[in-house]
Amino acid sequence: MARFSASVPATTANLGPGYDSFGLALELRNDFHAELADQWSVDITGEGAATLSRDEGNLVIVAMREVFAHVGKPDLKAAIHCENKVPLGSGLGSSSSALVGGGVLARRLLEEQDPTFALLDNELLGILSRLEGHPDNIAPALMGGFTICWKDDDEVAAINCERFDLLCPIAAIVVPSTTSLATSYSRGLLPSTVSHDDAAFNLSHAGLVAAALVSSRPDLLPHAMHDRLHHPYRLPVVKDYYPVKEILMRAGASAVTLSGAGPTIIGFIAGIDTEDALIQARSMVYDIGSEITDLGTRLEPMPLPFARSGALVTDPLELIPWADCP
Repeated sequence: MARFSASVPATTANLGPGYDSFGLALELRNDFHAELADQWSVDITGEGAATLSRDEGNLVIVAMREVFAHVGKPDLKAAIHCENKVPLGSGLGSSSSALVGGGVLARRLLEEQDPTFALLDNELLGILSRLEGHPDNIAPALMGGFTICWKDDDEVAAINCERFDLLCPIAAIVVPSTTSLATSYSRGLLPSTVSHDDAAFNLSHAGLVAAALVSSRPDLLPHAMHDRLHHPYRLPVVKDYYPVKEILMRAGASAVTLSGAGPTIIGFIAGIDTEDALIQARSMVYDIGSEITDLGTRLEPMPLPFARSGALVTDPLELIPWADCP
């Protein structure tokens, strides 16, 4: 049986005002491996090894089953191994990473069975977003870069997405929490309606975020990443948000926001180019790391580049007999 591997990035969604629409991929990756088998099985190492499901409730299996059923092959099963690095319940897209990993591996296994088989990214995005409930983490995990998702009509299930190269010379400082926050709980904190003033505020700021990211304008970020749709309702349960933000801004971050629904906080660091931005982010982490961990509520901050590539699937390597090695 052919065994395939998928490397799927962590993601940060919303980006302040881009609620349920904007996403960026981060170079922190979960690795998934799968081959067709007679029964479902899951082995897990790293993050969540002690807590994640190893039965058919595992999200990698959930995604693979959905893709197999979608193409009329519901009886297919696989043996799966997960190497997880993305923290769970952190606002860094761990569940989306698992769903995308399962989705792209299922697609590759089907291609191996039938070379004429084709499942486009937008179709796979729709399948996986229905499982997740929203596409803003699924899209950058699948496609990489900066993604914007939308629906043309609330009554239509089809999800549209465009991917853009991230031209803005920035890197991230990701500040995970010592505790997790379930997205379902965090979404439950939001009101069912918002005012026209708040909607207009977010529209203008979301436009600034998009303009900054696709036109190399990091100077817009300090003005852009303000939000009235979800931050005011979520920040009361992320009680250390303002102390962490103050540390990051004092160190030189251009903007700070919740990553997804939180509790992870993310700072955006601008540079002359992306390499310089990452060097600056690493220097800042060295300077402020102990100050952040001394709060007692945060793990060591991580300097990370943003990921140009989404899910990467690799074919099995041909093993070279030792006798043939040079």
